[in-house]
Amino acid sequence: MKRNCLLVVFLFPLLSVAQRQVKATKTDVLVIGAGVGGTAAAIQSARLGAKTILVEPTTMLGGMLTAAGVSCTDGNDQLPSGMWEEFRQALYKHYGRKRLNTGWVSNTNFEPKVGDSIFKVWAAHEKNLEVYYGYEFESVQKTGNKVTGATLRKIDNSEALKIKATVVIDGTELGDVFAAAGAAYDLGMDDPAVSGEKEAREKNDIIQDLTWAAVLKDYGVGADKTIEKPEGYDAKKFYCTCTDAPCEGKPWNGDKMKMLNYGKLPRSPGAKLDKYMLNWPPFGNDIYLNVVEESSESRVKSYELAKQHTLGFIYFMQTELGLKNIGLADDELDGGMALIPYNREGRRVKGMVRMNINHIKNPYDNTLYRTGISVGDYPVDHHHARYPGKVPEIEFPPIPAYNIPMGTLIPEKIDGLIVCEKGISVTNIVNGTTRLQPVVLLTGQAAGVLATKTVQLKKKVREVPVRTVQDELLKAKAYLMPFTDVKPDDPHWEAIQKVGATGILKGVGKAEGWANKMFFYPDSLASGAEFSSGMIRFGRYFKSYHRLSRPSGEISLNNCLTFFKRLKPFVKSKTLLAIQSAEDFKNHWIIWSLKDFDPDRALTRREISVVLDKCILLFGSKNLPMDINGKMGFKYSEF
Repeated sequence: MKRNCLLVVFLFPLLSVAQRQVKATKTDVLVIGAGVGGTAAAIQSARLGAKTILVEPTTMLGGMLTAAGVSCTDGNDQLPSGMWEEFRQALYKHYGRKRLNTGWVSNTNFEPKVGDSIFKVWAAHEKNLEVYYGYEFESVQKTGNKVTGATLRKIDNSEALKIKATVVIDGTELGDVFAAAGAAYDLGMDDPAVSGEKEAREKNDIIQDLTWAAVLKDYGVGADKTIEKPEGYDAKKFYCTCTDAPCEGKPWNGDKMKMLNYGKLPRSPGAKLDKYMLNWPPFGNDIYLNVVEESSESRVKSYELAKQHTLGFIYFMQTELGLKNIGLADDELDGGMALIPYNREGRRVKGMVRMNINHIKNPYDNTLYRTGISVGDYPVDHHHARYPGKVPEIEFPPIPAYNIPMGTLIPEKIDGLIVCEKGISVTNIVNGTTRLQPVVLLTGQAAGVLATKTVQLKKKVREVPVRTVQDELLKAKAYLMPFTDVKPDDPHWEAIQKVGATGILKGVGKAEGWANKMFFYPDSLASGAEFSSGMIRFGRYFKSYHRLSRPSGEISLNNCLTFFKRLKPFVKSKTLLAIQSAEDFKNHWIIWSLKDFDPDRALTRREISVVLDKCILLFGSKNLPMDINGKMGFKYSEF
């Protein structure tokens, strides 16, 4: 009898799968997971004309920013790039103000439901985008090493979607799609001999703590919103969380209100009660759970521990800290509790390139910066306080603002697939900065562009020219280079971005706390040595320039003209072909929004950028191709 019962239990899932309804459809781009990156990718893809399907298990769009409740953003405050800036402008419009630094952790705080509504308005506006809620990833479809689609199942397994797609984008939090597709990946810390980082310590499977965030509300003096004591509650887990808390050691240096105001959220118009994001690292609701390789069913059970841990912290605040008037927000998320965990780390795909910390510390020691598609400025930040054991001590070096190479989005050996969430091809150390919300949003936007160009050009993902993707991102006012001192409203922003992405003129990085920088210094003079060296590095066609005398001082238009005469056989720019003398520049000077024409005076870095962009067609000439590693001077057919 026992064997028969076991047989029935074993067959039930199979019978359910056999009986469920399966809907088959096809699309140009399939995005699996509506996290920050997946949502941005789907919207961008649809905007560019590709038929796009976005599939998401929850009822919300935006992942970390919304469903996970982490609505106080980290980084990119001074990099108003692309969809990230578009999102901020939508927040400003909703709240009726630009200063959203209500909580001291961030300059951009908002209610999760507001972020979700913004994304949903954008999605509804796109006629090429179809969104399915309540479906989770089940399996990929492949032909050889090419992903051709995927099967998604309804949460209750009553229905399934079988979707054929030209390109599939993995927008899952933990990299489930690329893992199922057979792409190689890393999980945990890196071997320094493999990663090439002196800061790395050893290979292990330790990942960062995750957090089950919550949104709290102040219901006012006299209110009692104390919850039931959570299962397994232990007050000592939350000792030392602030100076008002019991402590057997050194407490975090701030009282309970400073702790609470860490994630204070702005009030929507008409709202009368304050809300707070609860994502508190010091002895708060961080928890260590490594469920990356577990099934979705097993993860749900493990995540219950994280939920109970957060509820325990709330109960501690209400009972030990006297904050009984602070309770779960009844109009946010799932009764105030996040719908999904805030996963800081999961699998990291092995891509066509692997970005390590050296690429950030010293970007101009290699050529990957030329392939940038997303930018960030946050320092490397790992959460390991809740790991039940000893974590190897890792040095987190100071870094400048940086960009992310396009090759990190493309699996090394799997075709038809793009990665856009935290699972891009970076090392464990680098993940500590590329994982943050604004960066992932911009990476997702780039993934959407890459997917659409794959469809439109009828190429493999890995064959799409980097410059083609970058050109489209520039049209969307998305940064390629993280130049803090030249904003998109500058009339020469695009030219400076292009010149910066060639390395002809370089930026200067500066590590500066929680908002790192890279400066272009557009109104400084460019030296002849820098200009000459930059042009020689730019490509093999220009190496003949070494036979010219290098200017010893600054660069003038006359100096430029001498150089341009050597370029005419290679670069078919109409502007360049029409210029015979420096005076010929005069007609263009005003059109290019430049001032003080004088062919003999020294030019600023801004002026040189504009002249180069207009005359050489930095991104437009077929004679100046670039490979996925940023190397110039040969065609993609040779790649």
